[in-house]
Order: sequence, then C-alpha cells, then structure tokens
Amino acid sequence: MAVPIVVAVIVLLLIASSLYVVPQQQAYVIERLGKFQSVTFAGLHAKIPFFDRISQKTNLRVLQLDVRLETKTLDNVFVTVIASTQFRVDPQQVATAYYELQDPSAQLRSYMEDALRSAIPMLTLDDAFARKDDVASDVQHTVGAEMSRFGFAVVKTLITSIDPSDQVKHAMDSINAAQREKEATRERAEANRIEIETQAQADAEKTRLQGEGQANYRREIASGIVDQIKSLQAVGMSIDDVNNVVLFNQYLDVMRALSESRNAKTVVLPASTPGGYSELFTQIVQAMSVSDVNESQNRYDSDNEVLRNPHNTING
Repeated sequence: MAVPIVVAVIVLLLIASSLYVVPQQQAYVIERLGKFQSVTFAGLHAKIPFFDRISQKTNLRVLQLDVRLETKTLDNVFVTVIASTQFRVDPQQVATAYYELQDPSAQLRSYMEDALRSAIPMLTLDDAFARKDDVASDVQHTVGAEMSRFGFAVVKTLITSIDPSDQVKHAMDSINAAQREKEATRERAEANRIEIETQAQADAEKTRLQGEGQANYRREIASGIVDQIKSLQAVGMSIDDVNNVVLFNQYLDVMRALSESRNAKTVVLPASTPGGYSELFTQIVQAMSVSDVNESQNRYDSDNEVLRNPHNTING
C-alpha cells in the first residue's frame, strides 16, 4: 500500500509543477533547457517539469519614466527640463524585450536625454515654452523609433517642466512688468486723450448753448422793448417821451440788479431822482448828437475832397 501512495504523491507533484497560471496583463517567458521556448499570456498553462522553466515574468502594463536634465537653449539660457515618458512592452515582442535589453529603463533614459539635448538647443527660451508640445512629440517619435527595435512601445511623452535659473526668471519678470507698464501707460494716455476731447466737446457745446441762450434772451428783451414802445405810442405819447420812459425803466432795472447783488459795490448816483435821471438822459442824448454831427462832418469833408481832386479819385 505504501508504494502506490508514494507513486500517487509523485504524480500529483509532477502535475502540480507542470501547471502554472499567468495573471492578467502579464506574460511569462518559457525556456526549455536554457533555450527560449515560448511566451504565455493570461490563463492556465502547462510545461514539462524539470525541462521547462519560467525565465521571466513580464509586466504588460504602461510604465512611466521621469527624466531630468540640464541643457541650453538657442539664446544661451540654461534650463532644467523634466520630461515624463510612458512606455510598455509590446505584447508581440515580449521575447525581444527580454533578451535584447538588460536595463530597459536606463536605455530609455539615455535615448530621452539625447533627444532632449538635440531638440531644446534649437529653440529660444520663449519658443521652448510655447512649443513644448512639439518638442514632446519629436522626442516621442525619435525615442519610440529606437525603442521599438527592442520590443518596447512609447505611448506618450510629456514635457512637464522647463525651469530656468532664478536670475533668468527675475529678468523675465522684469521684462514682462516693463511691457505691461508700457501698455498701461499707453492705455492711460489714450484715456486722457479721450477725456480731453470729450471735455472739449462738452465745453464747446456748453458755449454754443450759452450763446444761443444769450441771443434768445437779448432777442426777447428787444421784442419786449418794441412791444412797450408800441403800447406807449398807442396811448398818444411822443417818441421822445417813449424813449424817456424806456430809458428810465432800464435805469431802474440796473439799480435794482445792483441792489440785489451779493457783491460789495460802491455806486455814485446823481443827487436827485428823477432830476438826476433827466440829467443823465440829457448827457446820453447830447453824446449821441455829437456822434451824429461828427459822422456828418466826416462825410462832408470826404465829399469835398472828391470834388477838389477828381483825378485822384478816378485814378484810385
């Protein structure tokens, strides 16, 4: 009875050692007597005990490698670039990936650094910031082509950081601040110009309206005086009496305006009223008469000059 049990145990052990399970998203490299035999993927598999062995358990999930290096831009600015690349083993080339590269991460890092040192020096600092997606695409294309020969696929490459020195950052901030201040000064000057133009237009409109109002005011006064003169003439007053009444009313209006003014004034008036007014009216009439006489005399002298020198007049 002991021998069959031993045999059964041995058979069970052999069966157990020949069966193996491959988890999802993994691939096992099987070697037979030290030579590559096959690649098995997720599921239950069998191998020959003592002859076959699992040489490598390969992860098929996407991996990420971060690369950090210092390089120089086209305008001689040293920057620290941080790039992240996502890669995975090609399921169709698991054996190639296992047998070709001893350290895939180190090899990928070398390719990444070489590609970045070739791409960044071709751009200025501003272009490096503006075109970092283009740089990442170029790096991915270059590195992907190289790594595909070894059974790896580069899924995505990202430029996560372009970091210049603190001095360069300070200089860039100063330049940006100066440009923004220049733009702000230009905008303030434009705002001041618009304000000046608007104020000038408002002042011109105010002056025009004041002029129209003053003209309308004088027109209404003149119309009122004409109506007053016609009313006085209608009741039989002579033109001299009418003028006397109108001037007297004007005189009283001026006196009332002076008395109601808040400004301190000293006004010298005739000693008697309306006797003083009569004297003032007489002086005004005399001044107007003298002006008419002088104008008539000037015309008379001009006519005599023409009669005495007709040739000069004709020549002129």
